[in-house]
Amino acid sequence: MANDCIEPTRTALLLVDPYNDFLALEGKLWPIVADVARQVGLHDNLRRVVGAMRAAGVQIVFVPHHRWRPGDLDGWKHPNPYMLARYEQQIFAAGSWGGEWHPDFVPQPDDLIATEHWGSSGFAGTNLDTLLKQRGVTHVILVGLIANTCLESTGKFAVELGYHVTLVRDATAAASGEAMACAHEINGPTYAHHITTTAELIGALSPQSPAPEGARP
Repeated sequence: MANDCIEPTRTALLLVDPYNDFLALEGKLWPIVADVARQVGLHDNLRRVVGAMRAAGVQIVFVPHHRWRPGDLDGWKHPNPYMLARYEQQIFAAGSWGGEWHPDFVPQPDDLIATEHWGSSGFAGTNLDTLLKQRGVTHVILVGLIANTCLESTGKFAVELGYHVTLVRDATAAASGEAMACAHEINGPTYAHHITTTAELIGALSPQSPAPEGARP
């Protein structure tokens, strides 16, 4: 990461949409991202990143998508195709197993949970910007799903709001290798300040930061 060290007091890890429907083998959306997720080692890398950041004192912020409820889109004039498809599938349904956090990524007492976003950006119409700025956060690291939709939209919005943005190319996934390449090789360099890997990210932790306990290899 260009020899930069992460400063925990002004950095937040944004964990986007770690729901069962995305990350569990029985999840409704898992088949869409499964191939790429397995190729990059998504689950292990997410565990490593979250564990290392917690141990270093970096603020963890859950950035959740809106949980489906009956009638959500009633009266909407222009719901986007992504929203319409997910509505029909009842993705992340409120009160359902699919809309619960994946058991490996359950919020801990010191974590923050932003209000749910309806579209792709974790900032649009939510309290995420307020949560971060009230804690003096200037740098955000994005992990979770999906690379070329919610992570990309959240990262672009973050830059517009003045944040320093880091993408972690193997702590996310997408529906295809082409979509991943678009997210990290084509679009990512137009807005992200760093595009890195899990190993490089953990290596950039400040020297005084303690090593994560129990992190899986």
